[in-house]
Amino acid sequence: MGQQQLLLVVVGLIIVGLAVGVGITMFADDAISSNRDAVTNDLVNLASRARQYYHKPTALGGGGSSFVGLSADAAGLQKLTSKPQNLNGTYSIKTAGTDSTVYLLGVGTEKAGDGNLVQITMLVKPDSAIAAVDH
Repeated sequence: MGQQQLLLVVVGLIIVGLAVGVGITMFADDAISSNRDAVTNDLVNLASRARQYYHKPTALGGGGSSFVGLSADAAGLQKLTSKPQNLNGTYSIKTAGTDSTVYLLGVGTEKAGDGNLVQITMLVKPDSAIAAVDH
């Protein structure tokens, strides 16, 4: 082989290596984004259940216009779901409910760019829910 052919082979290998590296990075970013979206979707579902709990009378097992019964332990979460973990992540009540708010936490299965698992906190109010990305 001549020098020109060797140079083309080396340049080709470098380009292929860069393309593979970029592809891996894009795949990892997509996995993180997908996990973040899935955890947020699951938290929206739990927030809906928390709002149902809020509006349900205490005689029927609800909060009677309060989130106080949603404690930050397994018993409080049991009032919202019997499955606090799925393929997307693990869910909990971050801060025990008050008369007007409760904070839910979702921890995903993918590690974000900082090396920590994806985390989403959701503030639930009687008429709305607001998500904030922690990692």
